[in-house]
Amino acid sequence: MHAGDDKAEDTDELYEHLKISVEKGVVLKRIDKYLFDRLPNTSRNRIQVAAKAGNILVNQKPVKSNYKVKPFDEISLVLPYPVREYELKGENIPLDIVYEDEELVVLNKPAGMVSHPGHGNYTGTLVNALVYHFDNLPPNKSNEVSRPGLVHRLDKFTTGIMVVAKTEHTLTHLSRQFYERTSERTYYALVWGNPKNAKGTITGNIGRSVKDRKVFMVYEDGSQGKHAVTHYEVIKNYAHVSLIKCKLETGRTHQIRVHMKYMGHTLFNDKEYGGDVILRGNTSGAYKKFIENCFELIPGQALHAKTLGFMHPTKNEFMQFDSELPPGFKALLDKWEKFNT
Repeated sequence: MHAGDDKAEDTDELYEHLKISVEKGVVLKRIDKYLFDRLPNTSRNRIQVAAKAGNILVNQKPVKSNYKVKPFDEISLVLPYPVREYELKGENIPLDIVYEDEELVVLNKPAGMVSHPGHGNYTGTLVNALVYHFDNLPPNKSNEVSRPGLVHRLDKFTTGIMVVAKTEHTLTHLSRQFYERTSERTYYALVWGNPKNAKGTITGNIGRSVKDRKVFMVYEDGSQGKHAVTHYEVIKNYAHVSLIKCKLETGRTHQIRVHMKYMGHTLFNDKEYGGDVILRGNTSGAYKKFIENCFELIPGQALHAKTLGFMHPTKNEFMQFDSELPPGFKALLDKWEKFNT
């Protein structure tokens, strides 16, 4: 897996990991057998799992494992994470694990931890910690090598609940749930200002900013970016900020941060999107000092992945997890509670 130090909250994108142009004189053969004969370090079962999840395409359309390969077919293997470009190294970093079995791990990511290596962050990441953790576990029943499979990601300063796959089958199964939007995710965010409506939906294509490639923006005309939908509900209004709950319908990079800024309610202390300055209220000495003290409680944007629900890939039951707000976020809300009185 590769990418940045502050990458996607989640992703609905599929990445091409393999492309094969079928030769002219090929004899009709099942695609799982065809790929097994040509791919090193894989198994026929792994290929069948990928096909069942819709990750093997022929001429850009998903096929089953019994599809008969024909001359000139264009075969692609697409997965919801980028191709890994370097060897991962395990590091003994403590993990806050809330649930674990042979298939997956559910954990709380702390603020300041990058999800995976890349762009100058090749150590100290969640993936480095997971590689170490998995290497110290016994082999799973299917005898696959236990390597961390990030199903989704959280930005560097975003805290909260994540699920990580321990087997190829689980990674494929869970990734498909996120891609098809059958998983359930809610986030808590503290934003500047009080939204006009207590609840609503923000729809707007999200793409990289033409002025700054590190951040994203909403393209109102739909000419660029990808379709994105965020549902929000105000939990509590304070004097100059509000605590809101966001439910993701799609999972674009920085989606909540971008959509809330677009709505005029930038996340509190979001340095990349201009939320680390006073956006509501006066700039008097006492209030300015109060805001500075608030900023010091959290290292970045006030955004927490509160709940996560998904269908377990082998138990065939829907699992739901809820995570407590981190101490800094709680202290932040407490300060605003007292500011109101």
